[in-house]
Amino acid sequence: MNRPPPRTVPPSRGFTLIEVLVALMVVAMGLAALMLAVSGTARTSGYLRDKTLAQWMALNRLSEVRLNLTKFGQNTDTGEINFANRTWHYDTRYFDTSIATMKRVVVRVYAGDAKTKGNPLAESTGFLGSAIATPGSSNSADWTVGGTLAPPPANTAAPGTPGAPPIGSTPVPPNDSGQTPAPTPTHP
Repeated sequence: MNRPPPRTVPPSRGFTLIEVLVALMVVAMGLAALMLAVSGTARTSGYLRDKTLAQWMALNRLSEVRLNLTKFGQNTDTGEINFANRTWHYDTRYFDTSIATMKRVVVRVYAGDAKTKGNPLAESTGFLGSAIATPGSSNSADWTVGGTLAPPPANTAAPGTPGAPPIGSTPVPPNDSGQTPAPTPTHP
């Protein structure tokens, strides 16, 4: 009797359980990293939205202060605002400046009601007061010390530089009104 030759079973061509588990671990780690990146982006987007809204409210509050001068005498002012379906609170402070008729106004806006503690999301600074000079006369005010300037000194610029009298002209002293007339050319 002839026996048929033994059949060899070809090896299976599928994945082993360990290979499937390793592949699932790699995919899970990749998805976790992706979720962290997406949630970080969403958090940053929400923070920037809140910061933008707070900056708008701070600028609006500065405009309200400038339009309503009855609060000028107080040193601080607080309040709550319902804006963009949320509650916010602000803190307005008034500081003296070196100019007696002018105050510096600082508005800080916080997320949440007045009981909520934390850092301000936005801060805006403005100035409030009366003018120290007539409109259009910006050269008459010294903004570094808060007073008015003396008349400008005579032109001391070197010849040929911007602001110097033309080369070949004779400088003219100021007249009685303090104005310096245009230099007159000299002819050799």
